Amino acid sequence: MALLQISEPGMSPEPHQRKLAVGIDLGTTNSLVAAVRSSVPEVLEDEHRHALLPSVVSYGDDGRITVGAEAAARAVSDPDNTIVSVKRFMGRGLEDAKRYRSAYRFIDSPGMVRISTRAGDKSPVEISAEILRTLRRRAEMALGDELFGAVITVPAYFDDAQRQATKDAARLAGLEVLRLLNEPTAAAIAYGLDSGAEGTFLVYDLGGGTFDVSVLQLMRGVFEVIATGGDSALGGDDFDRRIVEWALRETGLVAEDQPDPIGAALADGVLSAGDLRAMNIEARRAKESLSEAAITTFAARLSSASVVRLPLTRERFDAISADLVARTLTVVRKVLRDAKLSAADTGQIVMVGGATRIPAVRVAVTQLFGRAPLIDIDPDRVVAIGAAMQANLLAGNRPAGDDWLLLDVIPLSLGLETMGGLVEKIIPRNSTIPVARAQEFTTFRDGQTALAIHVVQGERELVADCRSLARFELRGIPPMSAGAARVRVSFQVDADGLLSVSACEQVSGVKSSVAVRPSYGLGDDEIAAMLQSSFAAAQEDRDARALREQQVEADRLLEATRNALADDGDLLVERERAELEALLLKTQQARGAADPASIRHAVEALALGTETFAARRMDRAIGRALSGRRLDEIGD
Repeated sequence: MALLQISEPGMSPEPHQRKLAVGIDLGTTNSLVAAVRSSVPEVLEDEHRHALLPSVVSYGDDGRITVGAEAAARAVSDPDNTIVSVKRFMGRGLEDAKRYRSAYRFIDSPGMVRISTRAGDKSPVEISAEILRTLRRRAEMALGDELFGAVITVPAYFDDAQRQATKDAARLAGLEVLRLLNEPTAAAIAYGLDSGAEGTFLVYDLGGGTFDVSVLQLMRGVFEVIATGGDSALGGDDFDRRIVEWALRETGLVAEDQPDPIGAALADGVLSAGDLRAMNIEARRAKESLSEAAITTFAARLSSASVVRLPLTRERFDAISADLVARTLTVVRKVLRDAKLSAADTGQIVMVGGATRIPAVRVAVTQLFGRAPLIDIDPDRVVAIGAAMQANLLAGNRPAGDDWLLLDVIPLSLGLETMGGLVEKIIPRNSTIPVARAQEFTTFRDGQTALAIHVVQGERELVADCRSLARFELRGIPPMSAGAARVRVSFQVDADGLLSVSACEQVSGVKSSVAVRPSYGLGDDEIAAMLQSSFAAAQEDRDARALREQQVEADRLLEATRNALADDGDLLVERERAELEALLLKTQQARGAADPASIRHAVEALALGTETFAARRMDRAIGRALSGRRLDEIGD
């Protein structure tokens, strides 16, 4: 039987009018989903009361796909088919992927690398979609209905290709993206609205795979991002890698002076893919242990049956990772310059991301600003909480008096290639979005009737040093002398940070345009094919929901029957009690099955078998209530 939501008259919005929207932090190491319930943002947990979902996907030899902790357990035994830190490969090519020294079998494809698995070559978009699909199911089970949409967070320094890849992953997972929200901005929302504070925030966001810094101004309910910067290839994984490199050198598995110990160990056969994964997992454990302890033991068992066992002190860890901490401070200083602020001028400093638990990181930030950062909200959860608050707002669930505006910025400049392979910037970085800018260009040769337009993103002056986003042509320009044509090129960036470009020759009126959808190996046909295959997942979702509903009903009836037996079991003769105990056992056994129909049949049989017992209990209860009372008292 369905449960009804009931509210007091006049409450708004009414439960049936409320749209279910969630915030999702799609992380490199862990992912979370959060929602606003009863006006309070909270992270949603799975059936085991776990909030963090490890961002790990495993493709089993039985065709089964597992996500989360179960997948992570296969990371060492089946490293080729268990994908971790996939976020680092979103929208990235083969050369970018090779930088991380992973043992995956990468497949080069246009724009975005693929990873070879026993289930076929998978793009990071498809793998990320499995994580998002798991989070969607968790949210729908927790909230009791289908989702209206989601706000998904991305690193502030994600470029257009990475943002589009994230949006496509959500689409494959069956999620309507209400907005892509920069992670530091989400954290500031969580802190600013939670405390009602006003002023300047600097958000230092060091996650598993990316690092971002944003300066935001909060005043009278308006969040304005003043400046942002970061490094999309720097995060907690890099600190883990330093520990692995140190261990390889210390044990003599590679030469002391080897500049790339991991690459050398893999190339020479000293380490297998499983060995590298085992060492990375142990490095992460050691890093986390040193957040509390002054010394720990790094101990990883290799496939050769040998064990790498070394004592690791916090002092040594700080020394081998000092340059990584220094890189983050370099980015902080650059963002402060962009915002025209000094460290002393900055108000609150907010720490976000699990890697900010590293003591050396907190010490360095404290020394730079001369005061301790805010760590009131769990750094693993703060981004998801802020995203949930934004999702609730965009879904139209804003409570009375809750009025605030979010003004985000574009992290990297957008421009065009001009003659000589130079970049002409149209929209400079740190421009508030949504934004539209236009600039006029002209032809280079006499009689030129077409113009090739190359859209790029980046801060460098040469096209070769920037990221190519799209190419299109404006044809049909009337033949004119060189320099006579007036071609107006317009750039538009929406609230998600996604770009569209149009060109118009002003004299003739001929036009051309392109929605900048990065070509990273997933065309519309492939997206459509994957969506078609995801229909099976939709049926799986419905089955999972039906199973959970029957399990809840079974639990309810089992508990009620056991309590009744404890209270009034003497109403049954021995044979009747034995029959009822048998029905309880069958229901308990069916409850552990994966078939909703079996559970339903067992529940129905138990309900039918308890009818006589229930009637006797009712008679006893009535008898007790009437005992010692006269008929005229009952009538009154």
